[in-house]
Amino acid sequence: MNKSAFARDARRQRAASAAKAAWWTATGSLARAIAPPTHPPTDRPKSPPPPRGYLRERLAEAFARDAADVAAGLYPAPDDGRVDPVRAVLRAADVVMDARAVDARRQEGRSHLAEAASSPGFPRYYRQNFHHQTGGWFTDDSARRYEAQVEALFSGAAGPMRRRALALLAKAWRDRDHRGLAIVDLACGSGSFLADLAGAFPRARLLGADLSLPYLLEARRRSGAPGVQAAAERLPFADASLDAVTCVYLFHELPPKARTAVAAEIARVLKPGGLLAFADSVQADDAPEAARLLESFPELFHEPYYDSYQATNLVALFEGAGLSFKDRDQAFLTTALLFEKG
Repeated sequence: MNKSAFARDARRQRAASAAKAAWWTATGSLARAIAPPTHPPTDRPKSPPPPRGYLRERLAEAFARDAADVAAGLYPAPDDGRVDPVRAVLRAADVVMDARAVDARRQEGRSHLAEAASSPGFPRYYRQNFHHQTGGWFTDDSARRYEAQVEALFSGAAGPMRRRALALLAKAWRDRDHRGLAIVDLACGSGSFLADLAGAFPRARLLGADLSLPYLLEARRRSGAPGVQAAAERLPFADASLDAVTCVYLFHELPPKARTAVAAEIARVLKPGGLLAFADSVQADDAPEAARLLESFPELFHEPYYDSYQATNLVALFEGAGLSFKDRDQAFLTTALLFEKG
């Protein structure tokens, strides 16, 4: 594809992104109005609120950075920038209706999780109802609904935020032959980032890894990449067998000991010179203006390990596992880091 084609795709993406941001902002606002927190955090936040216009500016910047990377040829314009009006209405209605059902169960003190959550095959920390999500990670409906819920939460910016990690990896591999490179997307969820990887590296060998079988099936449908059901602490890959591992929005949902174990496991499976492209929530040091939001987040959305994640020095964590810090990126409420195995 030539430069003019990349530029044309970027212009189309910017237009679609503006509509998408408005749509999912409205959907998220309606869902939060229907299902407010049962116990809103009244005295928890210690920091001042963000400056006026801060979040709107950071949101616009995330979309602009994404479009600029498409224009630069780092990756193709993603499908999440193309809005199908009928599908958008159905997805938004589903999110809003589920928010009402979640609120009813929360008020009654009933469990949100499927029976599968009681299986001893899952780590104890995993058998929780992160985000107050219907079915947790254990049902087909949860896997189908997840991406729309994340878009509603982040005003349509979930894709542009995730792709900060893709941009880091694509820049590092820009002059490299991708044929046969082995990439595992760790905790691939419902497969949106796997689909981004497939678009950027069509000649690479892609694999998703996740503990949830319903999410793995959804990821394969979305991306075309096969998946393996596995815990991140015990990956079924040989030592030094992967060219890259990507890991998006996993570490804030891990307890401290599991974070250390997963970092070591990532280092084990990477080849010398292999790369880790990592993305997760910003920390207060990265975005001090957003500190109040970060303080409120774990109570509002049931994130039991988020406070300890905020206190984690991520660079030190991965360097302690044997990886070297190479690069950093950030957009809206996401930080991306790139590490290399020596």
